[in-house]
Amino acid sequence: MKGNKLLSAVCIAASLMATSSLAVAETAHVAVSQIVEHPALDAARQGLLDGLKKKGYIEGDNLEFTYQTAQGNPAIAVQIAKQLVGEQPDVLVGIATPTAQALAASTRSIPVVFTAVTDPVGAKLVKNLDKPARNVTGLSDLSPVAQHVDLMHELVPNMKSIGVVFNPGESNAVALVELLKAAAKEKGFTVVEGTALKSADVQSAAQIVASKADVIYAPTDNTVASAIDGLVNAANQANKPIIGASTTYVENGVLAALGFDYYQVGMQTADYVDALLKGQKISSLPVKVAKGSDLALNKVAAQKLGITLPESVLKRATSIKQ
Repeated sequence: MKGNKLLSAVCIAASLMATSSLAVAETAHVAVSQIVEHPALDAARQGLLDGLKKKGYIEGDNLEFTYQTAQGNPAIAVQIAKQLVGEQPDVLVGIATPTAQALAASTRSIPVVFTAVTDPVGAKLVKNLDKPARNVTGLSDLSPVAQHVDLMHELVPNMKSIGVVFNPGESNAVALVELLKAAAKEKGFTVVEGTALKSADVQSAAQIVASKADVIYAPTDNTVASAIDGLVNAANQANKPIIGASTTYVENGVLAALGFDYYQVGMQTADYVDALLKGQKISSLPVKVAKGSDLALNKVAAQKLGITLPESVLKRATSIKQ
């Protein structure tokens, strides 16, 4: 009798252990590293989390969602990458180029999904967009820079020069400025460059650029994005309009912006993570450019600058700040 009770207790314990192990196995661990907190990247992260939720991954239930920010410092991004790799998550997600690079350099075995990365090839994350090798794939947010130049000219018909502030230490920013110079040259405009290695440098660099250029361009440079208020202040002092590559900039006073809805970029990133969690191989998941672009306008900024927004632009707008 005692033997039967003992056997029964052992069986129950084994059953509980199996159930517990099953629960652990069914919990997906997604670890996210983000270069800096600003509205566009924050929206991408929230979109990722909500996109996973729509696919059945519930944080605190069957999803462990780890998140850290490097506060704009690539050296911290490297430290975070090593820490996250040590946690052995199922999938690593790098939001923006520096954090994606740090993650990719820290592991060859854990799948790495990048998002909000302008130039994955230039950043040496992948060699071939259609056939990613190693353990890295993801989503590019390559800006339609030529369209941005056209929009500037449409809003400021008499412009001759475009000013831009960027961080030369961000490969994504360097790639965007090269695209800007090529598009501007084709249209007969000159480009005035200003550099900012950290967010604290943005406003002073913008003041110099704004004194020399007719229009200021705000690219999807993480250093600029984290100090967009400083860029806007400098442009306002010089009474120069800013055209941005991220629609989130409009809330900060930018005249107009043509770019991705980064929440939707995050939602699209969730497709990659879900596929990897379900066992798909990196090689079967080509790098894609995010879908969709929005045109956001700021009538308040237009009035301050004395600019009349053309009807042709107003009709294309997806949102207007009154």
